[in-house]
Amino acid sequence: MPLDLDLDLALDVARRAAEAAGRAALPYFRAGVAVERKPDRSPVTAADRDAEAAILAIVRAAFPAASILAEESGAHAGDPELRWIIDPLDGTRGFTRGGRFWGPLIALEHRGQTVAGAAALPAAGELYVAARGRGCFDADGARVRLSRIDDWSEATLSVGELPRLFATPQAAGVRRLVDTAASSRCWGDVGGACMVLAGRAEAWLEADVQRWDLGPFPILFAEAGGRFTTLEGDQDLSRGNAVCSNGLVHDHVLATLRRHIG
Repeated sequence: MPLDLDLDLALDVARRAAEAAGRAALPYFRAGVAVERKPDRSPVTAADRDAEAAILAIVRAAFPAASILAEESGAHAGDPELRWIIDPLDGTRGFTRGGRFWGPLIALEHRGQTVAGAAALPAAGELYVAARGRGCFDADGARVRLSRIDDWSEATLSVGELPRLFATPQAAGVRRLVDTAASSRCWGDVGGACMVLAGRAEAWLEADVQRWDLGPFPILFAEAGGRFTTLEGDQDLSRGNAVCSNGLVHDHVLATLRRHIG
């Protein structure tokens, strides 16, 4: 890591960018907003674009040399070894229908490793931010405390979109985890991960998503004392899937997925 990479600054920038994205999107929330369709048929709104503009303004001012990959505006040239990954409003579909589980995902990568990031649920007043070696903090500046449940029969499983998980080679393992957990809940993408960060669930599973949908989670969970891997158990974010946990149930989740792979 370069000596001039200021992780305290990165932590502050991630927080301020997530807060700014929330302020940009909230005026549209439950106020009625036109929904457009991107080429992949996913929805996009003025709230997504305004939130992205707010994030870009903050990260560019603090890290003018960094490259950027943003969901709505694509790739922005810069230092290939230092890159911001931005999803300005994860959960747009729920946002347009008045749901509360949506928000920005922001990450800073150095040489392919996530070193700082933030995730937020603006409508719920929740924010999680972390940087390498600095810890993971909530909206009040308190350190994040994950659940201490280590018995899967007492665990709550948080899942992304089940049809996508059931289309993976690990589908049988996902079903087994759902069947054997104390409860399983589907809060959506950023919402599902934040339930684990908030201590309301023990693990989150996601599949068939883009790089920006996972951006900050490796650093958020590592600094909170939890774990992040793919469904296969590695750190390859290009797979587009994830297991995030309190750390205590992670081995059980991965073992179940491997044992029941199709």
